[in-house]
Amino acid sequence: MALERMTNAQLEDVFLRGTTPALSDLTGWEFRGLNTPPWFRLFGIKKFIKGFYAHAGGTWGYNCPVEQNRTSGPWVAKPSEANPKRFGFYTVEPVDATAKDNRYLHALLLDYGQGNNPRLDPSAGLRDYLVQVDPADTDVYLGKAYYAAGPLRLPTFSYFILERFRRGP
Repeated sequence: MALERMTNAQLEDVFLRGTTPALSDLTGWEFRGLNTPPWFRLFGIKKFIKGFYAHAGGTWGYNCPVEQNRTSGPWVAKPSEANPKRFGFYTVEPVDATAKDNRYLHALLLDYGQGNNPRLDPSAGLRDYLVQVDPADTDVYLGKAYYAAGPLRLPTFSYFILERFRRGP
């Protein structure tokens, strides 16, 4: 994937030119996810699955771990395709200009702090911004991650790529 080979400066340019995804283009789907930093492979989080679903009148999402094979290899959910682990839940909403997490007004906010994750789950601090890379292509998205530490929003200097994979549960 061409995005994976880009520098952070190039990804930032793509991100800033991106458009706001339609919630309807995400809801009900799972996406193959790829974190761009190569060292994420050391932590077993280079590849992942991210899903989106409708719940309680809103849009929510989750992550699934996958086998960390080659990036050209298949995305195989863990512990199994029949019983994938879903964790790191988040709400999905357009960015609110009046809210604390309002860095990119042209993006959607994936707010893990509102995802009803376990109390001590470190994923609760994640705040991801998501844009559609090409307005004519609803299959590829680019995300940028921040971490909430109290009132601070710390950049993680990492991007992730999502590519439509399959219908979600």
